[in-house]
Amino acid sequence: MKKLFLSISLIALTVMSVVAQDVTGKWKTIDDETGEAKSIIEIYKKDGKVYGKIVEILDPAKQKAVCSECTGSDKGKPIMGMVILKGLTKDGSEYNDGTITDPTSGKVYKSYIELEGENKLKVRGYIGFSLLGRTQYWQRVN
Repeated sequence: MKKLFLSISLIALTVMSVVAQDVTGKWKTIDDETGEAKSIIEIYKKDGKVYGKIVEILDPAKQKAVCSECTGSDKGKPIMGMVILKGLTKDGSEYNDGTITDPTSGKVYKSYIELEGENKLKVRGYIGFSLLGRTQYWQRVN
């Protein structure tokens, strides 16, 4: 009887820890080409959707950069503080139906994000459908 109770408790704790994992918080972006850390993104929820803004640029030479290649309301705005993930909604284990902006090129892509562990976030930007795109893995900042 004790073994059954212990097994049920262990399963419940495992399920609760998976459910408790959330994409909100601060994440370190990694450059796909150089492997170097580039920035810190804060992911937050607003009106039932998920957004992410740049809260720190790690290269001192780029901290005052503006998005000269962006279009619309982001054109010419500082990259520091820019909301680059917009309007993602939860769908099972992933958040999708939103966009991600590459502040270097100014391009906006469809996007989805998904936790791949407590401290690893899969971030995919794509054109059209998700097979045509690029994936990055961000690391949680504690």
